[in-house]
Amino acid sequence: MIAIVTLLLALPLGYVVRSRTAAFVIYAVGYLWAFTFQTLYLLLASLGPGEFAAFRPGEFPLSYGLVTVSILLMGSALVCLGHWLRSRRAVRNTILTEVT
Repeated sequence: MIAIVTLLLALPLGYVVRSRTAAFVIYAVGYLWAFTFQTLYLLLASLGPGEFAAFRPGEFPLSYGLVTVSILLMGSALVCLGHWLRSRRAVRNTILTEVT
């Protein structure tokens, strides 16, 4: 779920929102919303019987934490990429209007 939110929000927010800080905050709110529900979903699934539970009782879910942090970092990089693409397009449009 957080990967989907990252793919749908990060790059467009970096491109559309003028302020990079505002884009990061909006992305972080969407990420944290999805993270909360994904964690709750996986935790409830691990409480029931089943051999494919995401969390095991008595074990610290370090791998889950590492994956979610890496998705957050990739999303932040996509926000930066979108902001860079926007600024590059603005510079190109300025140069083209000065030439013509």
